[in-house]
Amino acid sequence: MTHPTPRPEHRPWRGVLVATALPLRDDLSVDHDRYAEHCAWLVENGCDGVVPNGSLGEYQVLTPEERAEVVRTAVTAVGGARVMPGVAAYGSAEARRWAEQAAEAGCGAVMLLPPNAYRADERSVVAHYAEVARAGVPVVAYNNPIDTKVDLVPELLARLHGEGHVQGVKEFSGDVRRAYRIAELAPELDLLIGADDVLLELAVAGAKGWVAGYPNALPGASVELYRAATSGDLTTALPLYRQLHPLLRWDSRVEFVQAIKLSMDVVGRYGGPVRPPRVPLAPEQEAAVRAATEKAAAAGLL
Repeated sequence: MTHPTPRPEHRPWRGVLVATALPLRDDLSVDHDRYAEHCAWLVENGCDGVVPNGSLGEYQVLTPEERAEVVRTAVTAVGGARVMPGVAAYGSAEARRWAEQAAEAGCGAVMLLPPNAYRADERSVVAHYAEVARAGVPVVAYNNPIDTKVDLVPELLARLHGEGHVQGVKEFSGDVRRAYRIAELAPELDLLIGADDVLLELAVAGAKGWVAGYPNALPGASVELYRAATSGDLTTALPLYRQLHPLLRWDSRVEFVQAIKLSMDVVGRYGGPVRPPRVPLAPEQEAAVRAATEKAAAAGLL
C-alpha cells in the first residue's frame, strides 16, 4: 500500500520540532501538568512542534498508560498538528498500535525507529515500516545506527519512500555526506536534522526540519540558529553555532537526557530527575554542562 506524497503545507514535521524532555517528580512519577506547560512554552518561544516519547522523553521506561497520556497531554497543550510522537517498539504490531493511538489523538505524523530488538535485515526493516504505515498516519523514519545497530542507508530510505512507507527521515548517523545522496535518490523525502551538533552542516545541505534536543533549555537561540542556517544566513548562523556547540554536542552523547535536563534546571526551567537505569551525571560531567549552560545564559542565548 502506497500513500501520495504530502503537499509542502501538509508536512507537519518541517521546522523545529523539539524532542521533549519529560518532567518527573522526585518520586519519578510523570508530572503531566508540568509537561503540558513545557510543550506550550516551547511553541510560544518559536518552536514549530514537539516530539513526545522519543529517547529524550525516556519512553523506554514508561508504562503503556503513561506513554499514551504523554501524547494526549502534548496534543491538548499545542494541538495535534504540532505533535509527532515516537512510536518505536520491539514488535511491528505494537509500533502500529502506538501509531494508531497517535492518529486517534489527532497527531499529524509519527516518528519510527527500525526494528531494534536485533540486527534486522532489509526485508525485515521494509516489512516493519510497511506495517506501521498501515495505521494511516505519515511516518518519519528515525535513523540511529549507533544505538539500534540497524542503518537506514540512503538506498534503503529511498526504497522505503518509494514504496510509500516514510515521508521523512530524522538522520542521526552523523555522516553529513548522506544528505546529498538522499537528495539524489529520493528528492521528495524530507531530511530532518537528527543530532544537534551537526545542525549547521545538515541545514546547509538542505534539511527541512530539526528534531531537536537543546531547545528544551534554549529555544530562542536554537530557533534563531536553525532559521539562519536554513536560510543561508551564515553571518548569523556560524558564530551562534560556535557559541552553542559546547552544549549541542551533548545531544550525541550517552548522557544526553541528563545533560539537557540539567541545562533546563540551570536556566530556570524544570528538568528534574531521570528514571533508572539512567543515573545522574558524574561530577565532572555536571560541572562541564553547568559551566557551558551558564556561559550561554550569560551571553543572552536563551
